[in-house]
Amino acid sequence: MKRSTDRILTTHVGSLARPDALIPLLRAQDQGQPYDKEVFAKLVREAVTDVVRRQCAAGIDIVADGEQSKASFYRYVMERFNGFERRPPKPGQENPRSRGREFTAFPDYYAWAEKIAEWAGGRGNDRNKSGIEVCSGPISYKGQAMVKADIENLKVAVKGQRHEEIFVPAIASSYIYASYPNAYYKTGEEYEEALSNALREEYRAIINAGFVLQIDDPRLVTYYMMNPGLSVADCRKWAERRVEAINYSLRGIPPEKVRFHTCYSIDVGPRLHDMELKDIVDILFKINAGAYSFEMANPRHEHEYHVFEKHRPPDGKILIPGVISHTTNLVEHPELIAERIVRVARLVGRENVLAGADCGFAASATRFNDTHPSVAYLKFAALAEGARLASRQLWP
Repeated sequence: MKRSTDRILTTHVGSLARPDALIPLLRAQDQGQPYDKEVFAKLVREAVTDVVRRQCAAGIDIVADGEQSKASFYRYVMERFNGFERRPPKPGQENPRSRGREFTAFPDYYAWAEKIAEWAGGRGNDRNKSGIEVCSGPISYKGQAMVKADIENLKVAVKGQRHEEIFVPAIASSYIYASYPNAYYKTGEEYEEALSNALREEYRAIINAGFVLQIDDPRLVTYYMMNPGLSVADCRKWAERRVEAINYSLRGIPPEKVRFHTCYSIDVGPRLHDMELKDIVDILFKINAGAYSFEMANPRHEHEYHVFEKHRPPDGKILIPGVISHTTNLVEHPELIAERIVRVARLVGRENVLAGADCGFAASATRFNDTHPSVAYLKFAALAEGARLASRQLWP
């Protein structure tokens, strides 16, 4: 994994907006409906080439394919796993977040926000149209051809483009465990183990291609917000069990080829009930990864760089703080971005910092996104300029 040896390197979280022509095909894929796979493959190739070019042009050093072949950052496993089926949702399954701390504390805001989103482009909940995904049989991985296509598309797209490294996001087994009910395995442990074994095939394909693997699991920190009956201590115990499963899925994979990302999702609400970094950071550091990506640009978490005054990352580990936000169309000033970078670098060492984003800019291709696609690349350009300003301070 590249380090910031003579300047601060820039990266992001992964997801970027898909082109309009691709979205209907991704929606059909997401809902288990037929779609033209040849047309799909062609549009994905073109989309990957475009997003890689735009990342490099904006000054991003460590690039990704923008998850152009995926309807969302986690539901893509339905195309790549055996053992799941879609069933009609039970009461409460339509939107599990509606039972969480934020939604119950601010119902008027979230009702208003949903109306605005539907008017603006139909955020909606496409999941309900095709049912809830349930594990109903033995899990195995069948996505070999799909991940191979992702890898080949990315290799072609980066040719001739100025970049330092390539990363590929993949969902954590723990997130699927927390999101999709088990109706087949006798115990939750057996279910999570089967998920870990299946996803490990995808992880190894990414590593064997020479790319850095990014493991995504927002639920590790949003579990607290979504379960108002649980204390911080309860959620820490839950998170520790999920970290064990993540590490099981990573067995045999060199930590320096892995980065881990967690965040607070695309929620642009009050966010008064987010779990604090100080309450989870020690558990995050137990994940067998070489780098850790997390939110630090939004106003609820920007102050949390102070956490690293007490909780130092393990020796040799890299931090990827978010220094641009995915929840606003305001483009951060490069000088502010530089300040955010320098604050962390002064605490943990300049070579142990990559400048990143809070979250992906299009976690779902089939829902309304709060940041306009064009703004993401303006933010990337500001990120690159902010990293240059920070580098001048850190390498005088």
